[in-house]
Amino acid sequence: MKLKKVCGLLMGTVMMASMLLTGCGGPKDASGESNSQEGSGQEQSAEGEGGETSDDGAGSSEGGSANKIIVFQSKVEITDQLEALAEDYQEETGVEVEVWGTTGDDYFQQLKNRLANNQGPTVFSLAPGTESEQMKSYLEDLSDLSFVGQLAEGMANEMDGKVMGIPYTTEGFGVVYNKSLIDAEALKSTDDFINMLKEQQEAGLAGLGLSSESYFLIGHILNAPFAMQEDPEAFIQEVIDGKVKLKDVPEFQEFAKLYDALRTYSYNPLEANYDKECGDFATGKSAAIHQGNWCWSMFADYDIDFEMGLAPLPISGNDKITAAVPTAWYVNSQASAEEIQAGKDFLEWLYTSETGTNYLMKEFGFIPIVEGMENDTLDPLSTAVIPYLESGKTMGSALNAFPAGMVDVYLVPVAEGFFTTDMSTDEFLDQLTDAFVQAGEGN
Repeated sequence: MKLKKVCGLLMGTVMMASMLLTGCGGPKDASGESNSQEGSGQEQSAEGEGGETSDDGAGSSEGGSANKIIVFQSKVEITDQLEALAEDYQEETGVEVEVWGTTGDDYFQQLKNRLANNQGPTVFSLAPGTESEQMKSYLEDLSDLSFVGQLAEGMANEMDGKVMGIPYTTEGFGVVYNKSLIDAEALKSTDDFINMLKEQQEAGLAGLGLSSESYFLIGHILNAPFAMQEDPEAFIQEVIDGKVKLKDVPEFQEFAKLYDALRTYSYNPLEANYDKECGDFATGKSAAIHQGNWCWSMFADYDIDFEMGLAPLPISGNDKITAAVPTAWYVNSQASAEEIQAGKDFLEWLYTSETGTNYLMKEFGFIPIVEGMENDTLDPLSTAVIPYLESGKTMGSALNAFPAGMVDVYLVPVAEGFFTTDMSTDEFLDQLTDAFVQAGEGN
């Protein structure tokens, strides 16, 4: 699919994302106290995947840029491809790229600790919104990259009139479903969806699968009721300020009702990881999962004999999927001048060279966001996002306006408590409300 078409389609979708990028509070010191979960291994923050970090990665070449950079990013689906890209980049440019892997769900906390300890990567990823705002002092101005003017309007992460973050792609998420098992057209309400869950359980299947990883457990699925509010960012702030209780809001009452039905009619997501969630769906054990077009890569090792689609989570009659910029690339402004230049060179190569763009389009499977890029081999789930963009049936990623670290630190314990006790839906919503208040106080 050509970007020229996507640019027009994304205008409405990115409007809220753009508001979130500019509407959040001022940056906060990333060296503040850690609020990571106990036992997360943050004391190992000076280590990359497989070894100690050291100053030998910052050696400079005669050309004024470093001969090695470190890349740290949160999108696990492209880790293997990024490792291969690193090898090709060194072969073409002579510059070594060390790719760090995450050690768990707490990527943002890991990144904060590493940057605060002056052992951070050269290039890293962050979600637009509160995460990037909080780390503003570590973000280099990328406005001089040659392709910035060709990015789809509203997609770049801009701060104070400067382009600080280069978006990966646009992604859509909602209910990924097996078309031979579910008639998505019949799912128009929360009750419709719950009835589907009951029917699938009676057939020996899980109607909708989640998994234990933070965003797949509570982060993504909770986006819907927030994004459905008239002004999601203002609404989130009212919850943080204690002015709104989620149990008094109809969309959240419906969300809690559906979440409770998952506890009753599906498997316990705390007993499943991402691989199992996707594997059960690929092998027909689950009729649907709550995921996005990124999960297509998980199905490469399966012989899938059914057609899959992407549908909205129909709480309160919602007929939209979420579509927005999931994350963006940044360069560490606290690195040496040589490393900063090497980081910029890497992004320049990634978005303009034949090899780099081939990785973006073919290996990573990204929907193009730079004018002139084409991807005629989009996978079925990415292709399924396009009709929603064309029809305007998309909502923004309200979760980008959550307090930084909100999902991992504050929401996951609530969800875990819900799936391991007989917590009522009112108690669940009260605890979610309290979590936002506490997160606001901690940021």
